[in-house]
Amino acid sequence: MPIWFAYTLIVLLVITSFLLVLLILLHRGKGGGLSSMFGGGVSSSLAGSSVAEKNLDRYTVLVGIVWFACIVGLGLWIRLQVGV
Repeated sequence: MPIWFAYTLIVLLVITSFLLVLLILLHRGKGGGLSSMFGGGVSSSLAGSSVAEKNLDRYTVLVGIVWFACIVGLGLWIRLQVGV
């Protein structure tokens, strides 16, 4: 496989990693824990839209699947290059 394939996967992996962190941080806290310790326990009616929360869940899952596919693709590419 050509080297540009690995570079494309690495760039895609970095982009999806940042997106995944941002999407996870956008989620509303469901209860106690660290989010309520830092003031996340206060609920707001503006941030509580169920449609927005479902879409955020879908985007997070989609980006997570792309992230996982990049890791598997890089692992397979490395295995083919080493020849193990």
